[in-house]
Amino acid sequence: DDNVSTRYDGAGGVALSSLVRQLLFAVHFRDYEILVASQLGDDSRILYHRNIVDRVTTIAPFLEYDSDPYLVISEGRLVWMLDAYTISDRYPYSSPAPNGVNYIRNAVKIVIDAYDGTTTFYLADAEEPIARTLQAIFPGFLQPLDDMPDDLRAHIRYPEGLFSLQTAIYSTYHMTNPEVFYNREDQWEVPVIDNEQMEPYYTIMRLPGESRAEFIQMLPFTPRGKNNLAAWMVARSDGDQYGKMLVFQFPKQKVIFGPSQIVARVNQDQEISPQITLWNQQGSEVIQGTLLVIPIEEALLYVRPLYLRASGGRIPELKFVIVAYQNQIVMEATLDLALNRLFGSGGSPGSLPTDAILAAAELPPADAGATPAAATGTTANPLVIEASAHYRRALSAQRQGNWADYGDEIEQLGAVLERLGEGQE
Repeated sequence: DDNVSTRYDGAGGVALSSLVRQLLFAVHFRDYEILVASQLGDDSRILYHRNIVDRVTTIAPFLEYDSDPYLVISEGRLVWMLDAYTISDRYPYSSPAPNGVNYIRNAVKIVIDAYDGTTTFYLADAEEPIARTLQAIFPGFLQPLDDMPDDLRAHIRYPEGLFSLQTAIYSTYHMTNPEVFYNREDQWEVPVIDNEQMEPYYTIMRLPGESRAEFIQMLPFTPRGKNNLAAWMVARSDGDQYGKMLVFQFPKQKVIFGPSQIVARVNQDQEISPQITLWNQQGSEVIQGTLLVIPIEEALLYVRPLYLRASGGRIPELKFVIVAYQNQIVMEATLDLALNRLFGSGGSPGSLPTDAILAAAELPPADAGATPAAATGTTANPLVIEASAHYRRALSAQRQGNWADYGDEIEQLGAVLERLGEGQE
């Protein structure tokens, strides 16, 4: 490959247009080359505060910032998007979150050009009193959200930090009966997997009762001190649904395996656990990927990719897929083989539960996949083959950051799995 030279032509940076400026920056950065370097001229610029978090906190230290900035493409340019909050710990009669904050609003959205650092603060909530006060103190600091380019507005998502606080509070305040609330009889908590508390995650899926897939953020709950699934909480991000939250609650009389139970059962499985231990002892590193939860009408299918990274290697390779459904767990080289073991070539080993499991309540405002192997002894169900193809394409789209295609493939995978489950009915 040939090296290509380029010349900075962005709007960011401070011009070194005078000897006084050069002297001040030389003292500030303790770099006296700025004074004598022959390459510097009147049109030279110096860029600093190049870390985006450092940049926004320097501009507006009175805001709190989300810990998860994300990169998007706008008109051929790379642009960082970041959420900012107005907060207080003195809001009357409001229960504090674990960090002491009892008032928080996602009142500001920030856009930072990744090339020249141009930073724009947009007012996302024109009625928020703290943001309105800041607007009055610093005229022109906050731009109307309507001024944000449409292609960037399409990338606005519900912030993870705010959702985490809301789930922490809702795990207690979902109890509406005063006696139950006082005794904490129905306290929820966030599941723990591999000794770490689960964090909210973004995905694209079709919610129950909806006609199309959408971009959402979700997090499961378990009853306090237990590992079975109690509910899912969802925050929506698309269009007019932005900011709306849903809770999908499971009936107490029905035990639904939670994420930590599925992981524990995988680690205890007499077929899977010894194999993982053997790989680790042979110098390879076993990496268990994200646990994917796929609703199949009223049941849940868990899918988790298994990666191997050779000793000294940097890129993990997808080797196996673990699939769990009801009381069964299998591990195979491909998803179609795993589904064949679970459902057989003719469909599900048993009919899906007919009673409703999910009840919705609206709240106020990895590397290339393995080559498919042919099943031996049985004829692969065409639906299983189709499901495997959707899963591989979904993984490929996820690695490429193509969330639209990822959502389409996951939605089609769910539809195929539903048809698989109907095979025995």
